[in-house]
Amino acid sequence: MSATMPAGRLNLRTLEFAVEEVPVPTPGRGEVLVKVEAAGVCLSDIHLIDGSLRLPGNELEKVTLGHEVAGTIAELGEGVPDVFAEGQRVLLLAGMACGKCANCVRRRPGCLHGLTRGVEFDGGWAHYTLARMETVYPIPDSLPIEQAAIIPDAVSTPYAAITHTAGLRPAQSAGIWGVGGLGAHGVQLLRFAGAAPIVAVDPLPHARERALKLGADVALDPMAADFRQQVLAATDGRGLDYAFDFAGVPAVRTQADSVLARDGALVLVGLSGQALSIPNDTAFSAGRHRVLGHYGGLPVHLEELIKLAGHGRLDFSASISGRLRFEDAAEAVRQLAEKVNDPIRLVLTPDGV
Repeated sequence: MSATMPAGRLNLRTLEFAVEEVPVPTPGRGEVLVKVEAAGVCLSDIHLIDGSLRLPGNELEKVTLGHEVAGTIAELGEGVPDVFAEGQRVLLLAGMACGKCANCVRRRPGCLHGLTRGVEFDGGWAHYTLARMETVYPIPDSLPIEQAAIIPDAVSTPYAAITHTAGLRPAQSAGIWGVGGLGAHGVQLLRFAGAAPIVAVDPLPHARERALKLGADVALDPMAADFRQQVLAATDGRGLDYAFDFAGVPAVRTQADSVLARDGALVLVGLSGQALSIPNDTAFSAGRHRVLGHYGGLPVHLEELIKLAGHGRLDFSASISGRLRFEDAAEAVRQLAEKVNDPIRLVLTPDGV
């Protein structure tokens, strides 16, 4: 193993991003050194770089980005049980417990301030990364490593929003605003969960075409003059039981609320950092509408997705839009930020193939 490695590093104070040579880390007690075979490039990474996403209280000066990580165990630290072994294929949770809050100190579930990989500690845009053993999840040989890498966020976030936060049942109608990295998986997962009909909403024609290929029943332009009428026609005049905002745009929430069925819910998955407003509280209350906030996923969702994808119930091979080397992380950032070839997920790999 070489003494140093290239890593995609962000200066959290100046917001300068560059690939730098850094030491290969050594696992401490309870830690695992993972040889990264695939790491997803997420829109959250772009927002960290452009400064629109800032986490308060983060005292790091620089951090290696990358919260979607899969690879093989290269070395075990002291105290790691023998359920782990060198060479084992694994993916990593996108975060970990802080270890300092009251729940953590008292060894109770429900950390009050989880830490995010690639934001509050070094992530996977490098040839090797460290992980606490409780964040390491073995994966079967049947699960391709690149698909495994994107599960911790791009897949688990919409999966948890649909199955946990919304608690969607088969035959309930659902709309998705924004068919990008999260929304594209949201369409697939709604289909898997039995939603009917599935209405995809995106201003870009190619995104609407993609939604139909992934399983949406209808794909609509939000700017259409008869948008509301089209949604009502698709839902037999009822409106949507659930409207998922994957775009994180205030105007989306207003439009989504306007086409909810009675007792319908707006689920906020995309984050804008802006105030949430209700244009007409009388109509909102009369329709018994609800707003449900959602953020990330839980370990149980990761376990379920590993099993489902490992047994072939879910296939995310079409989500891998391109592969680049770790040394080319800046180019991957550019391509995603500029939506070159409309990627769902770009992944960084050791050799770019």
